[in-house]
Amino acid sequence: MTYSPTRRPGQAPTRGQGQWALGYREPLNPNERMKKDSDGLEVRQRIIDIYSKAGFDSIDPGDLRGRMRWMGLYTQRAAGIPGGQTAVLEPEELEDSYFMLRVRIDGGQLSADQLRVIAGISTEFGRGVADVTDRQNVQLHWIRIEDVPEIWERLEAVGLSTTEACGDTPRVVLGCPLAGVLDDEVVDATAAIAETVEKYVGDPQFSNLPRKFKSSISGCSHHCTNHEINDVAFVGVRNAAGEVGYDLWVGGGLSTNPMFAQRLGVFVRPEQVSDVWAGVCAVFRDYGYRRSRTHARIKFLISDWGTEKFRQVLQDEYLHEALPDGPAPERPATDQRDHVGVARQVDGTNAVGFALHTGRIGGELLGTVADLADRFGAGRIRTTADQKLVILDVPDAHVEDLVTELAVHDLQVRPSAFRRGTMACTGIEFCKLAIVETKGRARTLTTELEQRLPDFDEPISINVNGCPNSCARFQTADIGFKGMVVRGDEGFQVHLGGHLGFESSIGRKLRGHKVTAEETADYVERVLRGYLEHREPGERFAAYAARADEEWLR
Repeated sequence: MTYSPTRRPGQAPTRGQGQWALGYREPLNPNERMKKDSDGLEVRQRIIDIYSKAGFDSIDPGDLRGRMRWMGLYTQRAAGIPGGQTAVLEPEELEDSYFMLRVRIDGGQLSADQLRVIAGISTEFGRGVADVTDRQNVQLHWIRIEDVPEIWERLEAVGLSTTEACGDTPRVVLGCPLAGVLDDEVVDATAAIAETVEKYVGDPQFSNLPRKFKSSISGCSHHCTNHEINDVAFVGVRNAAGEVGYDLWVGGGLSTNPMFAQRLGVFVRPEQVSDVWAGVCAVFRDYGYRRSRTHARIKFLISDWGTEKFRQVLQDEYLHEALPDGPAPERPATDQRDHVGVARQVDGTNAVGFALHTGRIGGELLGTVADLADRFGAGRIRTTADQKLVILDVPDAHVEDLVTELAVHDLQVRPSAFRRGTMACTGIEFCKLAIVETKGRARTLTTELEQRLPDFDEPISINVNGCPNSCARFQTADIGFKGMVVRGDEGFQVHLGGHLGFESSIGRKLRGHKVTAEETADYVERVLRGYLEHREPGERFAAYAARADEEWLR
């Protein structure tokens, strides 16, 4: 189905915010001109036919720093450039001749064979580096353009892809890693995700959006795909008649202007999901603000329009039918969303979730995880939206053996609160936008806190971000660190008390409060000891931070 708006009669072109549906299609910035000159999807063939043969220096700048993202490729940051130079140097001065390659894993679903292929690519082409992201993807590094066609062949042979893993496109569709196996889920979204991806990923009608478009489709009772911060999210619900379906949320996103998604108040039946998803995406494509990149996410449109107008436009101009009113999601039994630990499956086996160190895992170890999934389960692995992994289908008799085997490789099924709750983005090691190093610092911080507070067992999220773009969601963490230069050195702006859930809140930014990288462990220890001393019975850290005296939190 083609999704285009029903044009209003007599509608005249206007410059406005560059909204296509209002008649203005002339590009308003270099990114929009780049996309008009050549669709991002068209770069694939140039990579295969030209760039992989002629090498890095042959790549057209518009492809290198623009369209290649449509194929999951970003240039890496050149080594040795300090964070203070990030906003000073030109892109060509920051970039190396190697690429980060993002493999999209819709719904977080992998087979052991697929994971082995990713592992092999990492070890053979990527210097053994791999990162499990907080959007259920796997990112590889040190990729040469000459090797990309061979990498694509290997991925596509096992049903994987990098298409639209980046760019102004529909990015990976998040899904519950335990979809279809847990008895307390509201609805199994596996089929809805597969249908949406099959119909629309790589479709030129959605390959030129105003900005990135992040989706989640989940029936998880734990709300593990963080619907509050996705551009569009389908959340499993049961209506008054007992039917299962989805509550539709639109307009979430973080970065420099964090906003939570809002409910449209409609009930979407499972068979309607892909059409409604496409309708929301088309509203964004046609009415999204293309004039300024900083104002181009769908969250700004929903903020200006409100949910009532958005729902009306979606129904009248794109779906051509009204959606019924529907209920809000029920409160989850827990706010632990990462699926770490051992969980019973409906078939009597077990899902075993385990924590990496901030998502970083080598290619060789990915291969080991694939082998363990075959040995102790049925060869099914899942990625989570919290940089974790899960092995499914483990019989009772094998659970403790698997836990032990994973621990040998420092993959923890029963991790400390700090190991479980710490995330970090790519950071200055590879990212051209970053100001500070993140992965290693977060790992050191975790180790320090485990030694200093060995008995701390409350859930705590500590998110370490290399820049303001919030790839590691620093605004929604109990303790969020945003990378910046502090007193001439690497450091962080502190955010406290962020939380997702029924009491969602953006972390409290303490005015002018910054710490150097070396001060982070001392700071976190002091704040957490204060929490343990002054908390009310049953009070979580986010609630404590919201009421605590600011001077003490400093």
